Amino acid sequence: MKSKIVHSFMILLVLSGCASNSKENTITISGAFALYPLVVKWSEVYKMEHPEIQFVISNGGAQKGMDEALSGVVDLGMFSDEIAQQENDENVWWVGLAFDAVVPTVSDTNPYLDIIKKRGVTRDEFRAIFIERSIADWGDLFNTHLRNSLVVYTRSDACGAAGTWAHFLGGRQENLKGIAIFGDAGLADAVANDPAGIAFNNTIFAYDINTGGKRSGVEVIPIDTNENGTIDPEEAFYNSMEDILRAIADSVYPSPPARELFFVSGGKPQKQAVLDFIEWTLTEGQQYVKESGYVTVGHGQIDGYLQKLK
Repeated sequence: MKSKIVHSFMILLVLSGCASNSKENTITISGAFALYPLVVKWSEVYKMEHPEIQFVISNGGAQKGMDEALSGVVDLGMFSDEIAQQENDENVWWVGLAFDAVVPTVSDTNPYLDIIKKRGVTRDEFRAIFIERSIADWGDLFNTHLRNSLVVYTRSDACGAAGTWAHFLGGRQENLKGIAIFGDAGLADAVANDPAGIAFNNTIFAYDINTGGKRSGVEVIPIDTNENGTIDPEEAFYNSMEDILRAIADSVYPSPPARELFFVSGGKPQKQAVLDFIEWTLTEGQQYVKESGYVTVGHGQIDGYLQKLK
């Protein structure tokens, strides 16, 4: 009888050890739609090199990632907005991973598409559309006699794309007015299917990573940054993903809405598996950034982020 009891106790210890090891080798990540495709790509490559590591990755918006990381629900949050003082006060720890941008979008069947491409839209006009709602008709925007209501779409979830776009317009996400749609893919689909619609999307959802062109049904609105009423050659970089990524990298596209993308956590991560994965994303993993539709982080910045891992 005694030997049976000892044997059972040993089994429990072994099982407990396996469960503990499994937990230590599982990396949980949630958050921004903007960063999700890149992190999934990274996880696939990393797992081939480290088969003992398991990943649980979900999107749902940047604020979801921040909240779950700070509360310890996940190991890492994917965050795509400026890190606020309130979050710094809550002991947020972060490293930058890549850059992308938010771009204004319309349907490729918009009846004013030729004018949009030649003239562009200024920051103040976007503000009048998305925040002030003082421009509610495409005819008013382009000073034509044609009447065509301008249908504005925004995000329903607390997200980096909406926060970044609002920041560009001098506001906050809650200031953006329009029909609220969940998720980046949902917003792209909504505007693609509405010839009168206008929205904003992360570059990875406005463009097609496989073709390098724009997402089916979507056109990107050029920003008239110098406000001279026309899109000059130096402002014309929207035809392909390669062009817009180069403009972001060269700081030609305004920031915001260009922005850095982050991993965040509530204090420095304690799990060695998490620290090892982050280090890999900042070193070997950077080779997958451009091919996934993002802009790499500068070497000086990477050195600083690697120091935070020590």
